[in-house]
Formats: sequence, structure tokens, C-alpha cells
Amino acid sequence: MINYEVTFIVDPVLSSDEIKATAQTYVDLLNSEGCKIVHVDEMGLRQLAYPINKRTSGIYYCIEFQTPEGVLIDKLELAFRRDERIMRFLSVRLDKYGVKYNEDKRNGLIGKKKKAAPAN
Repeated sequence: MINYEVTFIVDPVLSSDEIKATAQTYVDLLNSEGCKIVHVDEMGLRQLAYPINKRTSGIYYCIEFQTPEGVLIDKLELAFRRDERIMRFLSVRLDKYGVKYNEDKRNGLIGKKKKAAPAN
């Protein structure tokens, strides 16, 4: 199985139901092609570094999945290009270090640490 991660930005003018339906569309596409979804991360609304399609913010999603073949990526990227709701996307093939990093991040070993409550 080959590990991939795809991150995409959804147009923020859509309703929250439409945004979730957009992400679910791609999860369903991956499932129908025999992929195993490892993790779906809704990163939320973020400011863009530069305007895209006259928008300064977007809803970020990240899907990590395993696929038996790489041909699916072409089909997925074509679907992203045709979908007007998707502002940008990036597909990355993960090596063993990327898979381990994502697993550690999900388990809370990497990333933002919560501050300990001050002792009185």
C-alpha cells in the first residue's frame, strides 16, 4: 500500500453543510476506489498568504489515505481541478518518516503543547 496525503482549500463562502459535503465527496471517491482512509483533518478557516480567486481566507482539509496503486491520484487531482469549490490542492506521497510524523502528530506527541496550570 502506498501512503498519500492530500491537502485542499475549500471556498469559504459556502455554507458549513456544503463545505462538509465537499470534503465528504472526496472521502467517498477514495473509498469507492478501494483506498483506506487513515485520517481526515478539518483544519478550519485560515488566512491565505496571498489572495486566491479574490479570497483572502479558506477552509483547509487534509486527508491521509493508503492506496494500492498510484493511478488514483491522477483521477483525484482531475476531480479537484474540475471542482469550482476547491481553491487549491496539494497531493504528497508519504515515506515512512512522513507516516510516522503524522501518527505522532495525531497522538499529540508533536505540535502545540498545552500549558500546565500554574501551581498555587
